[in-house]
Amino acid sequence: MALNDPVGTLKGIGKEAAKNLSELGIETVGDLVMTFPYRHEDNRLKDLAETPHEERVTIEGRVESEPSVFFSGRNKSRLQIRLLAGRHLVKAVFFNQHYLKNRLAPGMTVTVTGKWDRGRQVINVSSFKEGPKREGEDFEPVYSLKGGMHQKTFRRYIRTALDTAAGELEDCLPEGIRSEYRLPDMAEALEGMHFPRDAEHVKHARRRFVYEEFLGYQLKMQAMKKIRKEAGRGSVLHYDIDRLRLFIDSLPFELTGAQKRVVNELCAELREPVRMNRLLQGDVGSGKTAVAAIALYAAITAGAQGALMAPTEILAEQHARTLADWLEPHGVRIALLSGSTKAKARRFILEQLESGELDLVIGTHALIQPDVAFKKLGLVITDEQHRFGVAQRRILKEKGEEPDVLFMTATPIPRTLAITAFGEMDVSVLDEMPAGRQPIETYWTKRDSLAAVLRRMGSELGAGRQAYVICPLIEESDKLDVQNAVDMYEQIRQYFIGRFNVGLMHGRLHPDEKEQIMREFAEGRIHVLVSTTVVEVGVNVPNATFMVISDAERFGLAQLHQLRGRVGRGAHQSFCVLLADPKTEVGRERMQSMTETNDGFRLAEKDLELRGPGDFFGKRQSGMPDFKVADPVHDYRALNTARQDAERLVASDEFWNETEYACLRLLVEESGALSDERID
Repeated sequence: MALNDPVGTLKGIGKEAAKNLSELGIETVGDLVMTFPYRHEDNRLKDLAETPHEERVTIEGRVESEPSVFFSGRNKSRLQIRLLAGRHLVKAVFFNQHYLKNRLAPGMTVTVTGKWDRGRQVINVSSFKEGPKREGEDFEPVYSLKGGMHQKTFRRYIRTALDTAAGELEDCLPEGIRSEYRLPDMAEALEGMHFPRDAEHVKHARRRFVYEEFLGYQLKMQAMKKIRKEAGRGSVLHYDIDRLRLFIDSLPFELTGAQKRVVNELCAELREPVRMNRLLQGDVGSGKTAVAAIALYAAITAGAQGALMAPTEILAEQHARTLADWLEPHGVRIALLSGSTKAKARRFILEQLESGELDLVIGTHALIQPDVAFKKLGLVITDEQHRFGVAQRRILKEKGEEPDVLFMTATPIPRTLAITAFGEMDVSVLDEMPAGRQPIETYWTKRDSLAAVLRRMGSELGAGRQAYVICPLIEESDKLDVQNAVDMYEQIRQYFIGRFNVGLMHGRLHPDEKEQIMREFAEGRIHVLVSTTVVEVGVNVPNATFMVISDAERFGLAQLHQLRGRVGRGAHQSFCVLLADPKTEVGRERMQSMTETNDGFRLAEKDLELRGPGDFFGKRQSGMPDFKVADPVHDYRALNTARQDAERLVASDEFWNETEYACLRLLVEESGALSDERID
């Protein structure tokens, strides 16, 4: 039997069973054997004297009493027996299984698994087998099933599939790689996942599939990078080095060592005939905008146009103001294009872009509309890139002839995720903060301490500073017990009435209203800004030194760090207060982490550890793959090893020509990694 045969051709699987399997995404014999358990139950026999209270335990014992059954309510029953397990006489309770009464009798041996109530000496049985525990049952696989499919039935189907199709199993991992890392072959690894002999069998089987999944994915990433570079497609931008140096000297600050390093990386790539495909990571306040301005000016001196796309109008407007201040004195013609741009002004901007009279356009999703055309687009920069979908980023790239592409993010991405989600990109990191920046002092207190927090805020306001107060919701919600922005605004307005002006901003306001409020805050006419997370990116008010985040436990670490980064942008000491009453240990750990460090990369690693890769910044935007077995967080060392191996293999002639790598080559080819479409 072949692995691609329909699963219904297996003995014992009829039409109804095949339909149930199809609902699980299992159509072929190969699909069935490659559907792995998400955990293995440890069914090894344990001594009850050493078993903690409420722990799951498996025991073997002799029935010492007639079973008794008690009924309560409708269709509810409780069956119990006395069981002698070693030197322990315990009570075994079976819920809603009164039909077992005729199968249990004094003197017989049974094996039961359940939760152990140490105080009452009771085991609440979840599974039961007649007779002693058999060899090979120590670790029981548990699959993610639904509908009418049961674990025992599913395991029986897999046993049949493995016995029937064992000879058809092709091992994609060459013997040399398996030998180097002491990995089992495919047949042995499948036995270890589905029918393990012991803990070591499971461990080595999982280790093999973790590495294989990572290697397959990284081969695709490295192949994409190799083909892109070898294709030599891209515009060579011969920028004017003298003008560029004059521009850098004109900036109102000295570049950090990290900024100089990254600028050199970008400028070197602009001059190469290979299209740049680079991710720029930088913590809040590390100076990504300055790096972007230098790269854009370099492209413009080479006669090309630049485009910078931001996720929100506020951020696009801030970029436009900042870049205009820096670039317009050097003759650069700049325009802002967003959803709020009036029709007449929009037509004028589009005409100038197409004719080449505009050098640089900054905007939101408005930049990817079909009627936006460029004369010679040379450099595309996407800020906060993870907030855009893959298709949106691609549309902007396609508005030029192989323009260089730079993605920027102020969300520090752990190396784990950078390797996984952005493996086909080159990565630059700004890991140094500008001189003179003081670390933000962060405190965590309970929500009922708001009055004390407002007194401390008043001291800052009295010294001429400004403050933010961030809330998770706009208006009151019956579903979540969280402080909403409207109520918080009223409370703070009343507290400071006659002394300081308080403003309210949220996503439901018209863009003109948001712009007006932000302008008044930036100019110091609003002293306290109560807002939702709309201020997470794009707000730069150096005079703001005090931030309060209400219901902080509702946010992930990465978002809390982003919000905190709205203060600490000037010369004065800044403070962040987290108002939170976390109910879980994870919530408390998150608050504690925020008070211990201002390092966004350390917090990102912790966030990833607490939340997992799927929630870090969303699979739709990130392109994160769905691995069956591997976990990029917990299996990070295997991920790093697979990446290094993939780089070496893709660069070697042997990989592309030798028979032993044929199966791995097929994985790369079938993924489309070598096609023009994927290269783009």
